[in-house]
Amino acid sequence: MIVVPVKEGENLERALKKLKRKFDKTGVVREMRRRQQFTKPSVVNREKRLKAIYVQHLRQQELDK
Repeated sequence: MIVVPVKEGENLERALKKLKRKFDKTGVVREMRRRQQFTKPSVVNREKRLKAIYVQHLRQQELDK
């Protein structure tokens, strides 16, 4: 459960913004969307491999500069 302490005289919009930020950090919505459809393990592994290749390529470009 997410608890947002609201100080005396604090603006309601600011407290709502804190709540939204905490909610985003927990990753509940991301996890819910990920679980809505099944992804085959082979597809997950392929995506991880492609992401690793991409990141490695970016780091190599950074070193070349």
